[in-house]
Amino acid sequence: MRSITTAALLSLAAAAASAAGTVNVNFVDSDKFYDAGNSKREIPANLKVLEQHLQQLGQRYLPDGQVLNITVLDIDLAGYMKPLRNGEEVRIARGKADWPVITMRYSLEANGQPIKSGEERVADMNYGRHGQAYAYSTRDPLHHEKLMLEGWLRSRFTSDY
Repeated sequence: MRSITTAALLSLAAAAASAAGTVNVNFVDSDKFYDAGNSKREIPANLKVLEQHLQQLGQRYLPDGQVLNITVLDIDLAGYMKPLRNGEEVRIARGKADWPVITMRYSLEANGQPIKSGEERVADMNYGRHGQAYAYSTRDPLHHEKLMLEGWLRSRFTSDY
């Protein structure tokens, strides 16, 4: 039994090691995004987090030699901003009609040759119904968006979904 487990682990490690694609992310007119954050400091930080997340997903799921170019056209984060009495705002995400939406153009290439391209409005209308099965900490302010982007990337560019 131990050798089967070891073989399975080695197989998974080899598969993971072979995935090392690249994702390039470009944000167009980010100052006009519907809702990428609630402050001038938070917006660039959120964009950086989303960019890094997409790059990590590419390394994890895209085969070596594949390049996914993404141009983000608009972002609407999950939830809405609610003002507090002290003048600050807090994001409320109730899992209703306030789902995350990211509009983007993409092109996938392998060895410099185009494979797939398109423009999509990626949305997760059920974001509040994923239960405790989050792959990301609920303390992460962008966990809904990260989960949505991972599902999108896996469903469009891998065969394991």
